[in-house]
Amino acid sequence: MIDRRQFIAATAATGFTLAPATGWSQDAYPNRPVKLVVPFPPGGPTDIMGRTAAKAMGDVLVQSFVVENKAGAGGNIGTDAVAKAAPDGHTIGLSAISSLAIAPHLYDKLPFQVEKDFAPISLVGTTPCVVVVHPSAPFTDLKGLVAYAKANPGKLGYATSGIGTSNHLAAELLQSVAGIELLNVPYKGSSQIVPDLLSGTVIMSMESSLATTLQHIRSGKLKALAVTSPARAKALPDVPTVAESGYPGFAVETWFGLIAPAATPPAVVQKLHDAWAKGAKTAEAQVAFDNISGNLRVTTPQEFAAFIKAENQRWGDLIRKLNIKAG
Repeated sequence: MIDRRQFIAATAATGFTLAPATGWSQDAYPNRPVKLVVPFPPGGPTDIMGRTAAKAMGDVLVQSFVVENKAGAGGNIGTDAVAKAAPDGHTIGLSAISSLAIAPHLYDKLPFQVEKDFAPISLVGTTPCVVVVHPSAPFTDLKGLVAYAKANPGKLGYATSGIGTSNHLAAELLQSVAGIELLNVPYKGSSQIVPDLLSGTVIMSMESSLATTLQHIRSGKLKALAVTSPARAKALPDVPTVAESGYPGFAVETWFGLIAPAATPPAVVQKLHDAWAKGAKTAEAQVAFDNISGNLRVTTPQEFAAFIKAENQRWGDLIRKLNIKAG
């Protein structure tokens, strides 16, 4: 029987070296299909971002990335599933501003802690919110909307995807800087808002996904007054930003990013990041994001962690200032 020292000497003589077991497992990663949890239903912009990232990363790492839609509670159920997964890089998630920066300040208790339960990988994409109105609205630009709201405080209703969603908070921020009072009409999602907008049942919305209303804006069935992003949307170059419309510095974007369970080895997190960074450069990924009017993004894990922290500070301050509670 050969002992360990003899074995090391023998392998060294052949030019091979030993590595710790953890090193082998990380070097071999991923050694089976990776599950990417998307905490929203299939078919929407978030799902498309997730599937685009899964395809791009899978191509780079030559391994299957399988999307699992785990919707509910504004993204919190799927996000929690990532927090509770084995930290080996074979379960990751595409979470969003709603769970990673807003929910911690809306709910007294969440099943996860953002700062402790996740290893950020990279931002993946952003989308602007857009102020859209039915053509029957008694105003045609943001200045007119503000004037109308000041003359009719609390009477102008606007549809959102629910209390504490990014489009709700974007509207709350607009009210705060413009000194107006609007009436929030919460829905369960954009799929319910758009039909009511088209019929004029509700005449205004702060939509968090331009993709859901773009075709109706282009056809004239809805009118876009402003976008909330720092720069104009590529899909609507003639529509001004809120900042251009009289509120300098105003910027709100719905954002989405890749996360892993907190104890995932840094080498694995870096490998996932590098796969997305490379995959994001493909024409296929760019076209997919263009089709949903999204902005493709790549950041380092450290940059994404700092971004999440800053967004928590920003939205936490607003939620506390306005005393917003989850409905």
